[in-house]
Amino acid sequence: MKKNQIIYYVSTGLLTLLMLFSSGMYFFNYEKVVEAFQALGFPIYIIYPLAVAKISGLIALWFINNKSIKEWAYAGFFFNLVLAFFAHVMVGDGEQMGALIGFVLLVVSYFFRKKIA
Repeated sequence: MKKNQIIYYVSTGLLTLLMLFSSGMYFFNYEKVVEAFQALGFPIYIIYPLAVAKISGLIALWFINNKSIKEWAYAGFFFNLVLAFFAHVMVGDGEQMGALIGFVLLVVSYFFRKKIA
């Protein structure tokens, strides 16, 4: 039981750091993010809402005790990471590793949350 909790908290913590870094880039390095979004073919008007959604998802994972809201947060991160991975693959910029790492952390966090609940 203790091992499962450690795996859950480590994977969720690392996922949190990744999403906070990403959101921080969206807010504090906006011009660079605009260039990246344009290179991927994404509209730039989703940058701030996506940053807010990521932070909201983290709040849901850590502080909200409603199972449905947690499921929606995991689903949102799932779609964000899968779409980011394939967007990077399709444009061939070689930047898909961050999304892949995030996806692995997300899956581990999700399944170990189920084990400790």
